[in-house]
Amino acid sequence: KGQRGKFLSNVENELEELAVTIAQTRKMLELIKVSGAGELQKRVEKLFMEASEVLAAFQKEVVGFIEDGERSRLAEAEANLRWKEERRAKLAQCKQNLESVPSTDTIYFLQEFQALKIAMEENLSPAPSFQNELSFTKSAQAVSAVKEVLAAACKNQWERLLGKGGDGLSFQETEEEVSESQFPDKSSNPICPESRDYFLKFAFIIDLDSDTADKFIQLFGTKGAKRVLCPIPYPESVTRFINCEQVLGENVMNRGNYYWEVELIDGWVSIGIIAEDFNPRESYDRGRLGRNDKSCCLQWNGQNYAVWFGGFESVIQQPFFQTIGVFLEYSEKALTFYGVKDSKMTCLQQLKVSRFKKGQFDAFQNKINHQFPSLFSFNLKPAFFLESVDAHLQIGPLKKDCVSVLKRR
Repeated sequence: KGQRGKFLSNVENELEELAVTIAQTRKMLELIKVSGAGELQKRVEKLFMEASEVLAAFQKEVVGFIEDGERSRLAEAEANLRWKEERRAKLAQCKQNLESVPSTDTIYFLQEFQALKIAMEENLSPAPSFQNELSFTKSAQAVSAVKEVLAAACKNQWERLLGKGGDGLSFQETEEEVSESQFPDKSSNPICPESRDYFLKFAFIIDLDSDTADKFIQLFGTKGAKRVLCPIPYPESVTRFINCEQVLGENVMNRGNYYWEVELIDGWVSIGIIAEDFNPRESYDRGRLGRNDKSCCLQWNGQNYAVWFGGFESVIQQPFFQTIGVFLEYSEKALTFYGVKDSKMTCLQQLKVSRFKKGQFDAFQNKINHQFPSLFSFNLKPAFFLESVDAHLQIGPLKKDCVSVLKRR
């Protein structure tokens, strides 16, 4: 009897628990029916439609911006061209008039000479505004940044729906969980505590590789390079750039720390690094330093500095430095550009993985966080891009006291 009563008691408890569970399940069913999957689907579709409208409006604005910028630049360039053609015709006519004056007619000669002199001294037409040109040519970069952010946000939110990232944090806050104390941001503190002598311990000899030089780059020994108008008949080489005025250093970097300096003598110059296996026959748009995921650079464009990586640009507000120091930390996967003056180092930009501060987001840093570390899986080489016709650079001289260091490397 005792066992029977105990068994019946257990059954009764089980029935009570089932009754509670059934009641809870019924409530859940009622809740699902009340909330209505159909209504939720309609709301989601509405939100997707609104997002599409936002993107469509942005697309319309950007396309209109490009068209307006193109029309403006085209009109300005055509006006400038007409002015130059008219000036050339006028100068040619004055020159012809002067040459046709009889040598015995001094007064007539002086009159024509004065007319030619006045024509020569006329004020030049204003040069086309390069900043206006840049404003609409950056449109693709802006749209690419939006696409990257959107794709990453969609992935993040989908993982949250699947329960893989249900911490409720925003996309910016969960972007990269990298310790800031491990990689302090030198870019926010431009004054470098170390002097130039510290970096000379890692001095790296660079010899320009003539087999990589584009035909419009003239080399001066193994240290100097200048862009010229007339092509140089270099021999055929599978490593030679054919669409971009670029040249590489011969030396390979694949471990440790490396430091070198470059003197900016004239023109627009880009200084950086590139993967050894990069295809030198890439198109101009993809082949330029920093416009792909296998290279990055610091660019001086005659007005300011900017760093480029993966087609993304970050403008730097710093004065011009004649000497640029480049410090590559292979083990830390970091590349830092310095302005060098009187043995003092000013950090222009450091490229490395860095965590976003709360409430902030930067498309360039987002690209660095996702793609820059993979660059260090390759053997790297120093790279130089001479953008303007008059561009001229020299691999900077290093102090004699670092020669012993160089011999040991």
